[in-house]
Amino acid sequence: MDDLTIHRDPRLPFGTEPERLAALVSSRLCHDLVSPLGAIGNGLELLDLSGEFPGIARSPEMQLIAESVEAARARIRWFRVAFGHASADQRLSLPELSALLADVEKGGRVKLRLEAEGDLPRAEARMILLALMCLETALPWGGRVLVCRGASGWRLVAESSRTKPDPALWSWLDPDATRARPEPASSEVHFLLLAGFARAAGRRLSWELDESGGEIAF
Repeated sequence: MDDLTIHRDPRLPFGTEPERLAALVSSRLCHDLVSPLGAIGNGLELLDLSGEFPGIARSPEMQLIAESVEAARARIRWFRVAFGHASADQRLSLPELSALLADVEKGGRVKLRLEAEGDLPRAEARMILLALMCLETALPWGGRVLVCRGASGWRLVAESSRTKPDPALWSWLDPDATRARPEPASSEVHFLLLAGFARAAGRRLSWELDESGGEIAF
């Protein structure tokens, strides 16, 4: 195979599509990582409440550990929706989506604004998060992204004083592209997954990218 276009492998069990198998594996990994991170967080709270170590919670070392644990838990929450399995009947509320977007703002340079009403299928939320990751790749120096839902679907509109265009990488989002495309790095796998999940859901992606911003719609 000359590129990483997702094909169904007849050797996969029960006709499982590669992107579905990847989502199931991601869900398992996220599920198994949540518990130990939660245990560490609980342990920090118990240390603070025990009284045997007065002032420990205010020490730079403990604050660093607490911040690191919370950042890891936020990232796991994000990965669980972005990369994990989403069944057809699963839905996500708007406050839940807003909380996930807030997690992104805390750990990055991109400011986000959400304009939508009502809940949404979890599969759509997954595509939104993957699309945001694509835009983050193009905005390494920061910027602003509007996430909005209209009559024709979802639009993610980015603005920045400077972007990092990579037409070859973004061509993975072209549904009708026939030319060979470069293999993305592991830090760019969200482009392949967004394209694969959109194709599996029958959603057509469109995108634009220039030196001052970009847009992804589906």
